[in-house]
Amino acid sequence: MEENTGVGIRVAAGIFLTIMLITIVVIITISSQDAAKQGQTKMAAITTQLSDTEYQTYSNTTLSGSQVLNAVRQYMNQEQFGVQVITGKQRGTTGTFYGDAFNDIGEITDASSSSSLSKAEEQSAAEYINPSGKFRSSIVRDKNNMIRGIIFRQE
Repeated sequence: MEENTGVGIRVAAGIFLTIMLITIVVIITISSQDAAKQGQTKMAAITTQLSDTEYQTYSNTTLSGSQVLNAVRQYMNQEQFGVQVITGKQRGTTGTFYGDAFNDIGEITDASSSSSLSKAEEQSAAEYINPSGKFRSSIVRDKNNMIRGIIFRQE
């Protein structure tokens, strides 16, 4: 009889320890899933911030015309992105779009804009970007907070 009692206690203790172990594993799994979700959210924010870093140079700064020309060359061939340049001769107009044309709220309105800099380098043209001129830059974002374009206005 004593043997049956000892075996019963051992079996009960084994079942109790197994239930405790399963409970601990479930608690750890649930808490690690929450931590993983928080980590994914933070990583998404960091990724967005890093992708925007290259454009922060153009956020409300004054640049020379040669810097504007370099920016146009760099960004005019990117997909779903455009550069708008408004020279002194183009005041009161929408200026010239290089790459994709966009509106004030960052929607791409024309994906077949100019990809030629010939007028921007021709001194007699209204689109001429004077290398020594001063331009004020700003960034245009869409409803999803994605950067869709850069605007350069000659001062």
